[in-house]
Amino acid sequence: MKNLPVRMARWSAAHPWRGIVGWFVFVVLCLGIGISVGTNTATTEDFRIGEAGRGEAIAAEGGLQQRPVEHVLITAKPGTGKLDIAAADSAAADIAARMAKLPEVLSVTDPVRGADDTAVRVTITMKGPELEGKKHVDPLLGQTAAVQKANPGLRVEETGSPSISKGVEKLRGDDLSRTEVIALPVTLITLLLVFSSVAMALVPLLLALSSIAAAVGLSMVASHVFPDAGVGTNVILLIGLAVGVDYTLFHLKREREERARAGGKLSPLAVVELAAATSGRAVVLSGLAVAVSSATLYLADDVIFSSIATGAILVTLVAVVSSLTVLPALLAKLGMRAERRAERRAARGPAPKRQKKQKTHKAGPGRLTAAVLRPVAKHPTATLTVTVLGLLALAAPVLGLELTDMGRETHSRSIVAMQVYDRLNAAYPDLKSMHQVVVRADADRSPEVTAALRELAADVRDDPRLSGTSRLTTSPDQRISMLQLQVPYHVSSNEAQSSLKDIRDTYVPETVGRVKGAETAVTGDVARYTDYPTHQEQKLPLIIGALLLVTFAMTVWAFRSVVLGLVGIVLNLLSAAASLGILVMVFQHTWAEGLVDFTSTGSIGSRVPLFLFVILFGLSMDYQVFVISRIREAALRGVPTRKAVIEGIGSSAGVVTSAAVVMVTVFASFAALHLIEMKQIGFSLAVAVLLDAFVIRMLVLPSLMLLLGEANWWPSRGVRRAHRTTEQAPRPLESVR
Repeated sequence: MKNLPVRMARWSAAHPWRGIVGWFVFVVLCLGIGISVGTNTATTEDFRIGEAGRGEAIAAEGGLQQRPVEHVLITAKPGTGKLDIAAADSAAADIAARMAKLPEVLSVTDPVRGADDTAVRVTITMKGPELEGKKHVDPLLGQTAAVQKANPGLRVEETGSPSISKGVEKLRGDDLSRTEVIALPVTLITLLLVFSSVAMALVPLLLALSSIAAAVGLSMVASHVFPDAGVGTNVILLIGLAVGVDYTLFHLKREREERARAGGKLSPLAVVELAAATSGRAVVLSGLAVAVSSATLYLADDVIFSSIATGAILVTLVAVVSSLTVLPALLAKLGMRAERRAERRAARGPAPKRQKKQKTHKAGPGRLTAAVLRPVAKHPTATLTVTVLGLLALAAPVLGLELTDMGRETHSRSIVAMQVYDRLNAAYPDLKSMHQVVVRADADRSPEVTAALRELAADVRDDPRLSGTSRLTTSPDQRISMLQLQVPYHVSSNEAQSSLKDIRDTYVPETVGRVKGAETAVTGDVARYTDYPTHQEQKLPLIIGALLLVTFAMTVWAFRSVVLGLVGIVLNLLSAAASLGILVMVFQHTWAEGLVDFTSTGSIGSRVPLFLFVILFGLSMDYQVFVISRIREAALRGVPTRKAVIEGIGSSAGVVTSAAVVMVTVFASFAALHLIEMKQIGFSLAVAVLLDAFVIRMLVLPSLMLLLGEANWWPSRGVRRAHRTTEQAPRPLESVR
């Protein structure tokens, strides 16, 4: 009763108003400081990875880096027949003149007619870095709308990286608002069913939301060390609502149990202390496990995963702090209010006819849990065999896993700019993607480099996988040269991928690769798309290895058991593999497209497996720590391990189920998003939590621990000592001679 969680809870419960006010001051300060320092958004340089990233860096050194580009497409209105080319040329000239006057615009090309005069295109290059274009594209869209209004007989529309990024950002914001509308009411209803009290149901939700607010503010500060890649807030919402409600739920359920066990003989403050001594410790261990597991994402050496790790760590630690500070204060206030009500009822005297039967807290397992545990207790070997084989069968599709970067063409067509993007690519196929061969050499070798690049362009001119269109540029200091080759195929196509391989492995070595002292790299749309998944695949073993080590170390530290550490690793791997297998079955094929509302790309987003493994390992520790803590408590009281397993699983089943319902609701709401990668992440996490809570913790874990028996606690002697003490305790004499 002297550890840190208990001391914090004791102080907070003894000074409830200070605890409550202090928490909200903390939240306001976090938000205020975050807003005052602002968010340090990741720049183009932060996203550079692999050979493609090296090529971009070389190009940028010579001022040849990619810039934000918009295209204005002019076509005939549907149903009006052939394009009036004279009217289209006039509109294109108007667009070019208007765009050239904008301060956001660097250059405007002459109008380009499409095949058979079915379209006219004007290309606008914007000033500033590539990623900044979406912030400044509105004036361009405004001019396009004005020209459309002036030419009602034509279809004048705009697309490009900036307008598509802006559309994606808006869609993501709308989707997140929709997930809140789904997740918050379902979470509240679940909590009402658990507690049968509006006040008790609101407490976890309010604390989770306030933890999210504080974490958002802190993430703004942290972004100055780990730049925000635009996903930090999404992760904070995703993880914050789940763990925030979970940690509060663990604490509240234990407080109710202790209050019911005390039967009114303990004060509200004493009950809060008891809950903190048990569930408080479990919450701290769980939070540390999630935070440390999330930290392994920093090993990915990727700004997106660094941003994810920062958001997950911050919101988890803030949720832990809220459960140790403001939660005990709220529980003490609610307990005191309940006591005053009871005293007032007692003072008024009995009212037998109107008095309702008081609900009593049932500490044992519910009927459903008891029904599940009965066959587990009777046939642990059969239960373990059947469930493990079933999970391995679900995991089998992982062998056919295909990882790709979710390119621009995978974005939802509900974004207007994506609809225009499709029409632009149909009219001008060579704009679909490109290769950029970048060369850095001494200025005096510029003629030799230029000749070699022209030779390369001639070699690939008749390659059917390329459009035959090329453009050669050189930096003002003659040190950097770049050859751009247009590819009339999307980046994910076999043609684009094979052409990249041949350019890197054959064409470049045979031309510019022979220039003495020249450094070469192939970048561009296709290279970016290819190099990112390759980078993730290379980092995956390192991160999973670190994750296994962290999970093992945390479990051994928490329970002083090497065996339980190994059990935790095996169960987490089993759960993650089965979840990933289901994800592959659903998203790499077309049979579930209508059911889950997506268009299959035949692949899984390259970030999804890594995100799934890390977050699932962390969240699984929530249940693992909570369940095994209850089992260990019983074992330390001298209860035989077999009985302790059944008792611990039974007593924790209700809260684990409730917490799982909340998590699944949150994650499943993300599965409804339009962005395919976010959809895959939400779906996989929802499936993973379902498997972890209802299969791993209810079937696999108890059956495995029943078979292991006393070996569960090796090499710790605490449980064995408790059992020996119980066995050696003096028994009453039956007779005296």
